[in-house]
Amino acid sequence: MKKGLLIKNTFLITAKFDELNQMFADAAMESGCILDIKTSAEVWVNLADNDYRKSDDYDFVIFWDKDIKLAEELDAEGYLVMNRAEAIADCDDKARTYLKLKRHNISQPLTICSPLKYFSDGIIDEGYIDKACKLTGFPMIIKECFGSFGQQVYLVHSREEMTETIRNIGDKPYIIQKFIEGAAGHDKRLQVVGGQVVASMARENKNDFRANISNGGTMSPYTPDEEEAKLAIKVCDILRLDFAGVDILRDSDGSLYVCEVNSNAHFKNLYDCTGVNVAKEIINYAVSHNL
Repeated sequence: MKKGLLIKNTFLITAKFDELNQMFADAAMESGCILDIKTSAEVWVNLADNDYRKSDDYDFVIFWDKDIKLAEELDAEGYLVMNRAEAIADCDDKARTYLKLKRHNISQPLTICSPLKYFSDGIIDEGYIDKACKLTGFPMIIKECFGSFGQQVYLVHSREEMTETIRNIGDKPYIIQKFIEGAAGHDKRLQVVGGQVVASMARENKNDFRANISNGGTMSPYTPDEEEAKLAIKVCDILRLDFAGVDILRDSDGSLYVCEVNSNAHFKNLYDCTGVNVAKEIINYAVSHNL
């Protein structure tokens, strides 16, 4: 009988996260494998006590957290970690996602990364601001590099609003992107597991430029066309993701753009929308991948 470990964040204790963990536990029971669920804190102290220094303790580890150092350490100890640390880091940082995909010519909105800033002092580089305005025009999108559920994403309409937003962000990294007007309030979420698109939904928000359900968007089942499916699968292959949610924009002229890639995409909404249990897909993939 296969035995896996699901690692969850120590501090994200909400009904929403508990529901996902239970979906994994139920899927594991249904598949006939054992799944231990532990917090990152529990695993860190067990590693320090040498409890987890044998790679045969678990056949696989589903890393449902973003504690990169912990994922790296488990990989170094010989565990089969899904997703691997580098893939999680590449997805968690929107600038890293953009740069990694850019090197493989993946279509994305025109993007400008922020220069490194050591202090939250309100000072900006005027030349950088001027050139960014010319490249993207207005409105433009500014995204903090770290954020989820459509949070820390801003639509700005003028140079003054742009500089105010950047000053408010302070010393945190961000990206500036050209606004894809034809896709405003619309996107497609394609869930990929093991190199296959297993479920998809279309999201729409008539009152916000962000399509996220958490921001008031609505969802409907969606069947991606061949171009969309190939794009999502290629993105996951480049980022070496075992599973991920890939958000795709389609402009009014039909052009496709990768918006974001989520290594730990929440899938309860996708289940409610499509009936596809992504937890079951991930568990089955983890078990079969270890055969």
